[in-house]
Amino acid sequence: MSAPTTTAILIERHGPPAVLVERRVPLRDPTPGEVQLRVRATGVNFADLLMRAGLYGTVPPRPYSPGFEVAGEVARVGTDVAGWREGDRAVALLRHGGYAHDVVLPAAQLFRYPERLAPVTAAAIPVDFLTAWVALFEAARVRPGETALVLGAGGGVGTAAVQLARRHGLRVLGTAGTARKRTFVVEQLGAELCADARGAWEREIEALVGARGIDVALDSVGGRATAACRRLLAPLGRLVFYGLSDAMPGSRRSWLRAAVAWLRTPRLHPADLIQPNVGVCGIHLLHLRAREPLLRPALESIFGAVLAGELTPVVDRDFPLNRDGAMAAHRYLHERRNLGKVVLVREDIT
Repeated sequence: MSAPTTTAILIERHGPPAVLVERRVPLRDPTPGEVQLRVRATGVNFADLLMRAGLYGTVPPRPYSPGFEVAGEVARVGTDVAGWREGDRAVALLRHGGYAHDVVLPAAQLFRYPERLAPVTAAAIPVDFLTAWVALFEAARVRPGETALVLGAGGGVGTAAVQLARRHGLRVLGTAGTARKRTFVVEQLGAELCADARGAWEREIEALVGARGIDVALDSVGGRATAACRRLLAPLGRLVFYGLSDAMPGSRRSWLRAAVAWLRTPRLHPADLIQPNVGVCGIHLLHLRAREPLLRPALESIFGAVLAGELTPVVDRDFPLNRDGAMAAHRYLHERRNLGKVVLVREDIT
């Protein structure tokens, strides 16, 4: 009897989207405390692009599959697993491996999602909404009435953050790179302003908020944008940093561009925070370690708000969960064409 295998999209070498390959790979049995999840949809994140380009810090040895979030159903259950059985619907958070037809992972990384949600919608929620949730409510500790600035407000995390902030009673400002995104963020998501990310957005926001400044800035861009956020902060303002997309504006890795983005991002000594009365925090959703238990009630609350119509996962496009689809999805994100989330979907199962 041959050993079980599954299909996976792998990074075997670094480079543009075309370096992605599709392979049959061994599928191990679940060990105690683990389950096998049959994947139906996989969320695509900008960090996947950084992984492929060789600009992401915490990755396993190649070859490996990218992908932080999947939705599907339980196919096999290992021993010592309580509360899960074959056929149960679940989303999962992973550090890598989500571009595959099956994943084996600890049951603790599974979350139930409502029956009313399609897998493509469920897969669009965990990373984006939980990143925004942790940034706003755990790192920044926002309060109703405060002013929040969301860079990249038309992206996956951005559209989630705008909605969560508005729902919590914040005044929300944003930036986005296209007129289509800016219009959507204001007219559909309710932001007061969405400035052109490629223009003089700092002056535009400063003119709106005046000397009062902003209370919270969510920054996934880095470089000069981080310096601008820092200047806009009000006393007791908080800057939450969770990405450096400025390091990779195109589909190919450029060490020069990455170095420039790194050097343009301000370096702060703790003493530099005293006189302006500001705080800076960095977050990485998948490295919370002892604080990971906070994600479960947060995601349950998010799913409940989605079902109640209070939050809407913004899914721009879905592509097939195969090599061609993954390459197309990566190119789409590199071109910054996505308004909201991009998802890979299985086409070989119904």
